[in-house]
Amino acid sequence: MSKRRRKTKPKPEDTRVTRRDFLTTTGLGAVGIAAAGGTTPSPAQAEATNTEIAAGEMVPVRLRINGFDHRLLVEARWSLAYVLRQQLGLTGTKLSCDRGECGSCTVLINEVPRYACMTLALEAEGAEITTLEGLMEGEQLGTVQQAFLEQDAFQCGYCTPGQVISVEGLLRTNPSPDLDEIRTGVSGNLCRCGAYVNIFKAAQQAADLKAGKGGRS
Repeated sequence: MSKRRRKTKPKPEDTRVTRRDFLTTTGLGAVGIAAAGGTTPSPAQAEATNTEIAAGEMVPVRLRINGFDHRLLVEARWSLAYVLRQQLGLTGTKLSCDRGECGSCTVLINEVPRYACMTLALEAEGAEITTLEGLMEGEQLGTVQQAFLEQDAFQCGYCTPGQVISVEGLLRTNPSPDLDEIRTGVSGNLCRCGAYVNIFKAAQQAADLKAGKGGRS
């Protein structure tokens, strides 16, 4: 009699994400941001896409923030929010959910509002980055910041920097938005205090101030 062959179970497919897979994905994200801003991927971005970087290895990067160039070493995994706050001391950018849901960390990248917690520092190289601090003129509040103050458009204030940046980004592309456009413009920013009515009023006043109309009371 012939012996029956024992059936062996197929090995489960390995679905773990390798560091190479991760870096390839971030490289694609860098290309997406570059395309949106009309720029080409920087050498650091291209290198991160094609090179396997050891854990903890530091990579040189140049970030242009609020009109100034900053050259520093970062880990490939560091988010732009982390670098802004922990490496450069620009704490106007707040971290709350840290997973792209609340909008507290919103900054402008090539004039477009983006979540800094979901953007790697390497992805932002070569782009123009504007944070809350970049809206001020010395010690004087910027137009949107002043409107938020006058309209009392905050309670706890933690979401306010992201709200301000989103309104600023909206007004740079649409100087005279109506109420529905304002609502859409800040729809990616959550306010757990529910100060939306005053936020909308602040956006309307900021639009008027920028247009030289004096603002709404």
